[in-house]
Amino acid sequence: MKKAPTLTFTDFIESFPEVKLPIILTEDAQAVFSKENTPLSTSMIEQFIIPIDEGIDEYTEYIACFRIPKTYDFHAIVFWKGGLMNYQFFLATFDKKGSLIQKEPIAGTQVKADSLLRTVATIEEDWKIASVVGVASAKDSLAYDPATTLDSTLELLPDGKIIILT
Repeated sequence: MKKAPTLTFTDFIESFPEVKLPIILTEDAQAVFSKENTPLSTSMIEQFIIPIDEGIDEYTEYIACFRIPKTYDFHAIVFWKGGLMNYQFFLATFDKKGSLIQKEPIAGTQVKADSLLRTVATIEEDWKIASVVGVASAKDSLAYDPATTLDSTLELLPDGKIIILT
């Protein structure tokens, strides 16, 4: 019986290519990452993502999206998680040893009760993340009520923490 290769945290982080900022995350962006990036192995998902995630079932999928450049004292990655009527991009930060600092959803599409929430995010060069949420009826996903649109700004700090500014 052949032993599976041992995976390191460096192997995991290098599965996420560095991107040039700014970058915009829309609901269609995951298709680009899925096509252009090497898929995460089952072993990588089990070893590095499942321990930091929740709400996982047999239908859950993950896609390695990208790594934020110039994070010298920590690592910052974005991954996509697809589940049943819940598709989200997460920003996760780790210290140099591989311990999770923080994980936050930053974009995606979710069905909650009878509403459809679509969130688009832009990660700027200064590590600020502008996020806009549109809310529509799940029955008529094209009819947005501008009064229900929400926006917020997050910031990735030099220590790897993610804070909400507005």
